[in-house]
Amino acid sequence: MTHTFNPTSLREYDIRGIVGKTLGTADADAIGRGFGTRVRRAGGTRVAVGYDGRLSSPELETALIGGLTAVGVDVVRIGMGPTPMLYYAEATLEVDGGIEITGSHNPAEYNGFKMVLQHKPFFGADIQELGRMAADGDWETPEAEDFGTVSTADIEDDYVGRLVAGYAGGSYKIGWDAGNGVSGPIIEKLVKLLPGEHHLLFTDVDGNFPNHHPDPTEEKNLADLKALVAEKQLDFGLAFDGDGDRIGAIDGQGRVIWGDQILSILAEPVLKELPGATIIADVKASQMLFDRVRELGGDPLMWKTGHSLIKMKMKENNSPLAGEMSGHIFFAHEFYGFDDAHYAAVRLIRAAHMIGKSITELRGAMPALVNTPEMRFQVDESRKFAVVEEVLERLEAAGADVNRTDGARVNTPDGWWLLRASNTQDVLVARAEAKDQAGLDRLLAMIDDQLAQSGLVRGEQAAH
Repeated sequence: MTHTFNPTSLREYDIRGIVGKTLGTADADAIGRGFGTRVRRAGGTRVAVGYDGRLSSPELETALIGGLTAVGVDVVRIGMGPTPMLYYAEATLEVDGGIEITGSHNPAEYNGFKMVLQHKPFFGADIQELGRMAADGDWETPEAEDFGTVSTADIEDDYVGRLVAGYAGGSYKIGWDAGNGVSGPIIEKLVKLLPGEHHLLFTDVDGNFPNHHPDPTEEKNLADLKALVAEKQLDFGLAFDGDGDRIGAIDGQGRVIWGDQILSILAEPVLKELPGATIIADVKASQMLFDRVRELGGDPLMWKTGHSLIKMKMKENNSPLAGEMSGHIFFAHEFYGFDDAHYAAVRLIRAAHMIGKSITELRGAMPALVNTPEMRFQVDESRKFAVVEEVLERLEAAGADVNRTDGARVNTPDGWWLLRASNTQDVLVARAEAKDQAGLDRLLAMIDDQLAQSGLVRGEQAAH
């Protein structure tokens, strides 16, 4: 018995596709068999499985569990819940791995799988290996009497309790927008344990996402939260992506607090407690963040974009806190090191209290910089990495100040710009940040010039 995946579904950090077109129940079964085989060959026997609120999640869960048990792995079902709840299950239950069925922040017709094996992210070559194993039928084949068993564990209340364990924050008026994603029920329970006044939006789980798309990194998706904060005169607002591993925030004036800005607030109390600690952020983060970490006595480290890559780097550097521009926030300080938007929310409330300033004051004190959103444009897969390499070679030959961590990040007196290849799509990603608009225009002209020299135009932006 063998299986062939649609090659577009096996991505760098997870498996994802359009249900019924590039991803289906046969794929879920094969993922179960492949992942279960890896677990057994590593000496393990049990895997936790959770799923998000998408309409296709229950049927994929059934097929995934069928594949896992068929290769002799026992399954602990934790039911519907956010990705970080699955990570929590994997960290605290007696299991050897975990799989969350989730389409993350993709449109409603998508779904996918995020995996963790023996407390480490399962990504990159691991995911490609699942494809090879399926093509070769390289799976364990126990006799029927040795198939795995299925049990359930209700961990939602334990998880929510863990989010507020040792909470020492203040009492604020807060708006919460779950965007009909799977975070809704967690937030409903969480606010009951927090002091203050809480106003909730769209906490009913609905895989059609009838109100707005659950991706807080796009400002248009924060419109309802801004209206709520303004109408009720709240201190700040928090928003969550579809599977609860990315956070968005706005201050009392409705200004967006982007991922790197959230991280700069969270870093302050952590560095007070752990002076000199390494704080990690991805290459898309503002220079403001790296400067702020240094100012607070920390050691800022710029690393590659991608939640799996950041988690590995944190372990390597014993880093207590890391974050990505996209709103993934990772706490190893007093937590498990995985990205959890609900925990980040609790820590943000606590940080404001410990710093002794309102979120609005903290946002207002940040340097005013002009930057572009993430600009994405289509490029042929075969050219994607080559273009970045050509740009790097030209810049280095010209003596530019370049950082090669993940693509080309170039510092100039105006600010910085970035060009990198996406690991998950056939796009190049560019971003620039300057002290003023004239400086930003000069940086964008540099990007355009480099692209033109490699035969590309920034023009058409790809949807993501």
